Amino acid sequence: MKLQQLKYICEVAKHDLNVSLTAESLFTSQPGISKQIRMLEDELGIQIFQRSGKHLTSITSAGKVIINLAEGILEQAQNIKRVAEDYRDDSQGSLSIATTHTQARYVLPHIIQDFIKLYPDVALHMHQGTPIQISELASKGKVDFAIATEALELFDNLVMMPCYRWNRIVIVNKTHPLADGLPLTLERLAEFPLVTYVFGFTGRSQLDKAFKDAGLIQKLIFTASDADVIKTYVRLNLGVGIVASMAYDEKADTDLVRLDASHLFEASVTRIGFRKGTFLRTYMYEFIRLFAPHLTRELVEQSLETNSKEEVNEIFTGVDLPDY
Repeated sequence: MKLQQLKYICEVAKHDLNVSLTAESLFTSQPGISKQIRMLEDELGIQIFQRSGKHLTSITSAGKVIINLAEGILEQAQNIKRVAEDYRDDSQGSLSIATTHTQARYVLPHIIQDFIKLYPDVALHMHQGTPIQISELASKGKVDFAIATEALELFDNLVMMPCYRWNRIVIVNKTHPLADGLPLTLERLAEFPLVTYVFGFTGRSQLDKAFKDAGLIQKLIFTASDADVIKTYVRLNLGVGIVASMAYDEKADTDLVRLDASHLFEASVTRIGFRKGTFLRTYMYEFIRLFAPHLTRELVEQSLETNSKEEVNEIFTGVDLPDY
């Protein structure tokens, strides 16, 4: 039994049993993968995959158990490499982060700038996507960290730690009726077409809940995943924008009026998540600390030792999260 064989069966399962696609992703040949899988099955004396001719059609019951164990073995093999790398030279390596546009554009730039100053020989890779895509990347071990407000809780194999609280602002043109200086209410907002995030993005669920609890209907006219796109359509007088507070640029958005809406909506919490069982290198702890100073190495290590989300939440009970 070889690690390469275990990797092949896991990758074939991830690629919906498409051996050709698996071979392309691994830069190897389809016959080579098929041969190694057959050799592993012959060694174990059971089938991992059901076949119809030359095509794989399903994973056997035994195969599901074996693939699950193989994923754990491959993860531990990767951890062994990380341990060796950290002890050999803790200043070199790579760090991959998956996050949303809002985090990448407005929150992370100065943190990444500080991190690069500390670790110039660590290669940084950023992936942007929806919260679901971001969480899946971390869940499958394709990135080191996922940073998001939504969806992380849907994946049981992620350790999620709270980073900061934030709320929303309303943005309008200077001539808009809501820029009259009168108190901002949900009732007033409901009178106008709204431009905000796509459902599942950047705390959108909290916004929907506020209108629903008040018995009001949102006049959603346009939604987007990108705060800069939302601001563009506000400038075109398409509607009233509702975005994360950190998405307002004091220098670039002076043509827009910013209205505090924190009294209208429940605050959201942005979290950083990573796959359970991951060995975190020294510079990874440092990145977490830069992003959320209250997340000390001690707290992160405590979180790594937990078995459930509830246990992680208990660790942070009473921890005063910063507001962004």
